Amino acid sequence: MPSSVQVLEADALRLVETAAPQLAPEHRAAMDRMWTAMTQANPDLFDGPAVLCTGVEHDGRTLVLSWAPATYRWFALRRVPDAPTVSSMFVTVAQPTDDGVLIVGRMSATTAAPGRWQPPGGNLEPPTAGQPLDEYELRRQACKELAEEIGASVAPEDLTLWTVTRGKQGNIGVHYQAPPLPAEILLQQFEALTESEAANGRTPEFERITTVDHTGTEGLEGPHADYLKTLLTRHSLRTAGRSDE
Repeated sequence: MPSSVQVLEADALRLVETAAPQLAPEHRAAMDRMWTAMTQANPDLFDGPAVLCTGVEHDGRTLVLSWAPATYRWFALRRVPDAPTVSSMFVTVAQPTDDGVLIVGRMSATTAAPGRWQPPGGNLEPPTAGQPLDEYELRRQACKELAEEIGASVAPEDLTLWTVTRGKQGNIGVHYQAPPLPAEILLQQFEALTESEAANGRTPEFERITTVDHTGTEGLEGPHADYLKTLLTRHSLRTAGRSDE
């Protein structure tokens, strides 16, 4: 299991479906008990569809990601001593402003990671029956997360594959970059989203958003996603490179 975040360089992705790992009866029972305890502590958790990463390899400049359909309760195994390691697959969107900084949000108290700072994004879901989990579907789900979390609307074909990371528990993050937008527009969209969610009796996934620049996460109070510093460093280097052109 990686001890720190790794960057997996790739020009393209290929996704291959596999079977979910086999669990011993004692581990499955412990997983179910742990999930029950977690949902009692946070009733907003739900056992919805999720994707496990079952393998990672390079085929030239193509990154091959093996995956299996599962549900969120599988991640309760991480709290079970001596249980098999389960790795998630997720997508994020780096949403820059016109002046080059990035939008990040702090997760609300009803989420699985309350108070954590991260870019818009979320765990991948298996596709509907008969549909492939391919790179376009990753883009589509990334756009969906962007709209649901900060209210910004971007078409899948407008996203650029930026980088892939492997972090804690071997979690695979596929990170995209969206076209820049004025900061005031992004803030207005987020405000409209939060007002709409409140009017419908729902809690937004982000309790607030802010911008971060090359100084990184120092100004963010509270925990942040393990990959966030890596993304900010890469964004800073990319921005600096453009300014030298």
